[in-house]
Amino acid sequence: MRVLVADSIAKEAIGMMERAGLKVDVRSGVTTEDLLEIIGDYDALVVRSKPKVTREVIERAERLKIIGRAGVGVDNIDVEAATQKGIVVVNAPGGNTVSTAEHTLAMMLAVARKIPQADKSVKEGKWERKKYMGMELRGKTLGIVGLGRIGFEVAKRAKGFEMNVIAFDPYISEARAREAGVKLVSLEELLKNSDFITIHVPKTKETENLISRKEFEIIKDGAYLINCARGGIVDETALYEALVNGKISGAALDVYEKEPPSPDTPLLKLENVITTPHIGASTREAQISVGLIIAEDIINMAKGLPVKNAVNLPSLEPAEFEFIMPYITLAEKIGKIAAAKLGGMFTKVRITYRGRIADKNTEYVTRALLKGLLEHILGQNINLVSAMPIARERGILVEEARSETSETYESILEVTVEGGDSITIAGTCFGKDDYRIIRIDKYKVDFVPKGHYVISLHEDKPGVIGRVGTLFGQYSINIAGMIVGRYGDKPGGVQLMLLLVDDPPTEEVLDKMTKLDGIIDAVYIYL
Repeated sequence: MRVLVADSIAKEAIGMMERAGLKVDVRSGVTTEDLLEIIGDYDALVVRSKPKVTREVIERAERLKIIGRAGVGVDNIDVEAATQKGIVVVNAPGGNTVSTAEHTLAMMLAVARKIPQADKSVKEGKWERKKYMGMELRGKTLGIVGLGRIGFEVAKRAKGFEMNVIAFDPYISEARAREAGVKLVSLEELLKNSDFITIHVPKTKETENLISRKEFEIIKDGAYLINCARGGIVDETALYEALVNGKISGAALDVYEKEPPSPDTPLLKLENVITTPHIGASTREAQISVGLIIAEDIINMAKGLPVKNAVNLPSLEPAEFEFIMPYITLAEKIGKIAAAKLGGMFTKVRITYRGRIADKNTEYVTRALLKGLLEHILGQNINLVSAMPIARERGILVEEARSETSETYESILEVTVEGGDSITIAGTCFGKDDYRIIRIDKYKVDFVPKGHYVISLHEDKPGVIGRVGTLFGQYSINIAGMIVGRYGDKPGGVQLMLLLVDDPPTEEVLDKMTKLDGIIDAVYIYL
């Protein structure tokens, strides 16, 4: 197997592949244009954040079997194109967890003790001991926003500094928090009581500008903020205002809304802001770790063994693939619907396979369901491989059941998700691209889960549907299809409505919809 390493990775990883008998060509700095010319000669490709592995590159990759991303994100790889061509894409989840956690503590200490400012002062020939009076971490409260892998490691280390640690993460169980000695609280309570606040959530629609003007008004006076997660989670304009007016004492930033930030960025002019160039994962150990993870998967691929960190679906036998593939798609869509209806709050998932599918290997169907559920929380930072361990990490109980009999349909996938509330969704498939939702809770439906949907409960009385149509018309939102799932044979009660729309409704439209007479709730989801 011939491997192209298109960006710098640890020499230990290169040596590992060479000792396994692979021919490795290291060509750091290769561009996408270069790849178009040379990719046809390689069986494996290793990249970091560059170059971009586009659909055009993949189409020219006549021999390529595996693409390794020496890191977590795969934004620079067209995973869909790779999957369609049967190319496995692997990444290195967790390889930089400790490095980022340690960098967070380093930034916390630096901002608390004013180390960069004091260093600069001494090098300028000054001796300003009183000016750089600092603060101990011992006895202070650390608020962790996001108790995933990195947040969990930060908590463990903060306890070593004798800090009181609290965390906000609506998707983490109390049991998981107790493992790190952390008390779970609301975001508002965390902001009010924390001396230090550190961010460890992925950037998603829900977390963009999670800490903005409203949150800075709540934050404890004199607190410090650390962000080593992603730019855009903290509103930089609001942060600047909070620093200038003295609401918070300082900030330590490793990430920015735009990277690299412009030299004219106002935050960079403030003395009480410490900055680093997105180096949370930049340690020798982390780079060795991610390199070795990718090297191991490439070696396994060369030996015909399963890979451990596939982002996309590994190759299946043709007959099995043809049967299972639509159920993988269906399961992910069911997960997305359940997460939207429950607001991302769930602790237990039960999947029942009925009929012919009960005899199949459904591991990837279950993983796809969890991917759909967890994507509401983690955005694109979740894949079929990581879905199961992340669910276990978060204390989500996953149960599977099987029944060889299935009324009406050849196979049925039935899912019940429990949290603060619960929902049951059932679906079936009729062929390669024909997957359907056939029941949501007690309501019988029949629709293809694809496109922009508004799902609503309403009172079964005259005028309700008309009022919704009028509202959407006022906002130029075209209703392309409607399904009303009535329960029972008589009018009245609470019924289900699904609207397929051409454009996503804004929060304002959904808010106005829920205030219409007869409407009980409404959620939007893109499937």
